[in-house]
Amino acid sequence: MTTTSTTNSSARHLLLYDEDEYENGDQGKRKISILKKSMHTYHKPHHHTPLLFPNHLSIAPPLLRTTAAFRRNAAPDPPLGFPGAADVIVVGAGVAGSALAYTLAKEGRRVHVIERDLREPDRIVGELLQPGGYLKLIELGLEDCVDQIDAQRVLGYVLFMDGKKTKLPYPLEKFHAEVAGRSFHNGRFIQMMREKAAALQFVRMEQGTVTSLLEQDNKTVVGVQYRTKGGEQLKAYAPLTVICDGCFSNLRRSLCHPKVEVSSSFVGLVLENCQLPFENYGHVILADPSPILFYRISSTEVRCLVDIPGPKVPLMWSGMANYLKTTVASQIPPGLQDAFLSAIDRGDIRIMPNGSMPAEPNPTRGAMLIGDAFNMRHPLTGGGMTVALSDIVLLRDLIKPVGDLNDASSLCTYLESFYILRKPMASTINTLAGALYKVFSVSPDDARKELRQACFDYLSLGKIFSGGPIALLSGLNPYPLSLILHFFAVAFYGVGRLLLPFPSFERMWVGARIVFVSYSFHPSI
Repeated sequence: MTTTSTTNSSARHLLLYDEDEYENGDQGKRKISILKKSMHTYHKPHHHTPLLFPNHLSIAPPLLRTTAAFRRNAAPDPPLGFPGAADVIVVGAGVAGSALAYTLAKEGRRVHVIERDLREPDRIVGELLQPGGYLKLIELGLEDCVDQIDAQRVLGYVLFMDGKKTKLPYPLEKFHAEVAGRSFHNGRFIQMMREKAAALQFVRMEQGTVTSLLEQDNKTVVGVQYRTKGGEQLKAYAPLTVICDGCFSNLRRSLCHPKVEVSSSFVGLVLENCQLPFENYGHVILADPSPILFYRISSTEVRCLVDIPGPKVPLMWSGMANYLKTTVASQIPPGLQDAFLSAIDRGDIRIMPNGSMPAEPNPTRGAMLIGDAFNMRHPLTGGGMTVALSDIVLLRDLIKPVGDLNDASSLCTYLESFYILRKPMASTINTLAGALYKVFSVSPDDARKELRQACFDYLSLGKIFSGGPIALLSGLNPYPLSLILHFFAVAFYGVGRLLLPFPSFERMWVGARIVFVSYSFHPSI
């Protein structure tokens, strides 16, 4: 390892290079081989969007790479950054904001990041990255952010229903061996990306709360007004402001008319020192009344998410522990019950509302939304980070030809196509997330019951019947037509099962309603 010191006019930076990597480009070649092999399977980039491979030069932050306290407890000390005004203001330094800041700075853009709280987040969602999202990390040069946080490889899912189970592996046969899903502590992942972004010369990362957008007379956004950590009111200016302040965004109303729908809430626990029935697989229990999820977030911890249906977020009432013990515990695999009950007794129970919000394209000169501030889906399938990272790759490639971001007219023209080009990936993941949640939840309706059983049996057939839907869910095959075909294949499979061997008028009526229900689960995005 070679350490090189470079001196700025006001700050000293340490750049850490892998000597062999720098001279021979082995890691860079490995990244390119992964991408080449991966991109020639399911996902093909748009013909007019160049595939930009990440530079093999790895830049580490000043003396912080091995400091566990930085990643877990402390906020990164903001570097002095670049002199003068920024090219882009990024509001929020979560998964989307940190990745965007790093990506644009690597392209030579001066990025001012303003984040409300730079301490490590502690959340119960954003913990599972699909294989399609991991491929986007490679494209952005951020794949090493999952290497030092005890992230776990995810190879697919296992469904449990009425005493039966079916294994649904990701279709990864044609991909490089390193391509798989990853599950981890969300906060550790975010801190690694913040650390990597903050180390770049063209990133200025600052803790502060953005209170409003600054506009000119012609409704062009020219910057933001924010309150610093010390309480000082300041203004920052840039030709492009990107709002990515998450699912609870307080700025999205300035750019769109959000329609957030909360269909359920997750009650989250952490199970310690237990073994999953199928290691390296996410476990989905089709319970009553709605699904229960288990997946590893470290080598010693398993995340459990219990879905509570309904638009109102449940309070931590005194009966919550009793509900989990009496109603939920009996429905999970026996090997996990003791660890589940122990987690309840420890009392560390978290609740998170599950909101969905369709993307509402509303091109605004000088500003745009991205990430959960722009588009949300039910987190059952863990697709949010994959959509966000895909959007960032697309945004990077779209604005690359724009030399001067101050040319508002030209910039707006490029950004308008963003809302169309993002649809294949976003619409398949969003639609599948909402549909599977409805199908997997228990309903008194006979058609819904039959469709639930048909979906489980269809996926249990294996081969293309499971590989196709899982490729869609994982972001490996972002083709809406394929999604529609599988929707109706499940419906007609259910109708066929229902009518054989002897159809009756009642069964035909239920069969017709199955088709209608399936159609209703495929809304336009």
